[in-house]
Amino acid sequence: MLMQTFPVGPFQCNCTILGDPASRTAVVIDPGDEGDAIVQRIRKAGLKVTDVLHTHAHVDHVGGTAEVKRATGGTLWLHKGDQWLLENLATQCDMIGLPAPETPLIDRWLEEGTRIAFAPGPIETLHTPGHTPGSCCFLVAAGGRQLCFAGDTLFAGSIGRTDLWGGDTAQIMHSLHGKLMALDSDTEVITGHGAATTIGRERRSNPFLTGQFRLG
Repeated sequence: MLMQTFPVGPFQCNCTILGDPASRTAVVIDPGDEGDAIVQRIRKAGLKVTDVLHTHAHVDHVGGTAEVKRATGGTLWLHKGDQWLLENLATQCDMIGLPAPETPLIDRWLEEGTRIAFAPGPIETLHTPGHTPGSCCFLVAAGGRQLCFAGDTLFAGSIGRTDLWGGDTAQIMHSLHGKLMALDSDTEVITGHGAATTIGRERRSNPFLTGQFRLG
């Protein structure tokens, strides 16, 4: 499996390109900004995008989506719980003083258990509300690795904010303890911002999960 994870935009959202070296097909996760730069990486790698997945619909995770869609034709996926956030991209941008990107049209809606075809192994969806109502994580098992693309639900040493539109502290704690912490300890976590981590590391030392720091 080919994998490139790199930060884009002023909020340094981690965008990932997952590619299959045999079929030369690819999936893009969270094209949050710099759509042209993302497309250039895809073309340089000689890949054809089949699907574009979104962990949630805050502008820093969908800002480059329309451009990537135009260039690649990949199927756009989002959980319907975040449709209202997508429809209010202009308002999101007004709140932080940024120009609004083009609003993409979603092709397919994610749900708990949705599986997206990918040659090295299907991508499984976990619905993990809390940061936003439609927040999702994506699980991929390939090449002896178990990967979790956690968006803004889980970070290295921290968790997603719940003080933004649609955030819910009780929900995110339920998602974290009920779903993510149930994964194998050696599962690699690709976070929405910042460094990667593992489930085991966060289970042992994340202060929001060990009880050292309590929200609310």
